[in-house]
Amino acid sequence: MTHLPTRTEAFDPGVPMPPIASARFTIGEVVRHRMFDFRGVIFDVDPVFANSEEWYEAIPEDIRPRKDQPFYHLLAENADSNYIAYVSQQNLVPDDSDEPVDHPAISGLFDRLVDGRYRLRREHRH
Repeated sequence: MTHLPTRTEAFDPGVPMPPIASARFTIGEVVRHRMFDFRGVIFDVDPVFANSEEWYEAIPEDIRPRKDQPFYHLLAENADSNYIAYVSQQNLVPDDSDEPVDHPAISGLFDRLVDGRYRLRREHRH
């Protein structure tokens, strides 16, 4: 049986927290998948895996990423289409092409591409 922490334990500075990997990429950055032929613009980051178990189990076991790392939401494109992708940090590399990403949702979130990175529209900045 798994022990769930009480409210006091959850905020107790003496209880060790599990390590969380820091994000290597930022919102607006253009990245490529290291194994598959697509690229995209990051529009959100989860510090650890936050998708469904069904989605995770659908990934072939020999290439299934660890869950204890950042996962990125991308406005993605490949030669055939554009779509939303959810990708682990270990499977992303920077895209140095300086080419814009062709995705219809970009203009709703970002202003323009500056030095290889998209700038968030003013209304989306915190």
